[in-house]
Amino acid sequence: MPSEDILTLPPPPADAHIPYGTDPNQFGEIRIPKSNGPFPVVMNIHGGFWRAAYGLSHAGHLCAALTAKGLATWNIEYRRVGNRGGGWPGTFEDIRSAYRYVAQLATRYKVDANKFVVIGHSAGGQLALCLAGHEPTVKRAVSLAGVANLQEAWDEHLGGDAVRDFLGGAPKEVPEHYAEADPTHLKIAATQWLIHGAKDDTVPPPISRNYTMEKKQKGEDVHYLEVSTAGHYELIDPRSTAWPKVQDTILHLLAM
Repeated sequence: MPSEDILTLPPPPADAHIPYGTDPNQFGEIRIPKSNGPFPVVMNIHGGFWRAAYGLSHAGHLCAALTAKGLATWNIEYRRVGNRGGGWPGTFEDIRSAYRYVAQLATRYKVDANKFVVIGHSAGGQLALCLAGHEPTVKRAVSLAGVANLQEAWDEHLGGDAVRDFLGGAPKEVPEHYAEADPTHLKIAATQWLIHGAKDDTVPPPISRNYTMEKKQKGEDVHYLEVSTAGHYELIDPRSTAWPKVQDTILHLLAM
């Protein structure tokens, strides 16, 4: 079963490295299919518990796999905890800026900004759902092993209390940050898919499972897919048996 070696395997090269802001961490990698467009766009947000130690390089594998299926991919970097301006709200401000930059990509590349889905892995799943909660023009969001509930992440001390470092304190210390950042608290109009591996020991599957049940009760368009054979990294590894389920979900969403 493929595992976290995907984090160190060199990815296929991107077509272009494009800044969406002035900070060195405010950029994205775009990959465009070789056929005629315009192409649907997948914006990918990598994980790593919001920390500067983890970058976007490993996500080049899944982006290249999606581009091979006819999708343009916008793999974004952003300021993280440990970077100047990283953490809340700077990290999320970058996510919104990268999203808004897609309209500019559409003027330079063969992409259809109206056929758009945001996907995120682990901490990137939280950021993807949060984007959908704050930007009503986002119609499709996919969380892959996402930290979908920040209160639960705090309670479970995930990633060595990574959520405390990201939001600047415990829930009782900065409740307004949790209210703004936790997708559980946000009204999300987008169609949401949460995909989680049953063998995930980094972000427990109940976080996605409970989120889905809670959001369904609120009337949101949310779906849950648990992959029995997958751990935390199989969902972003195109070599894995779990990957076709992820890929098919994204393709299905963009065909809607």
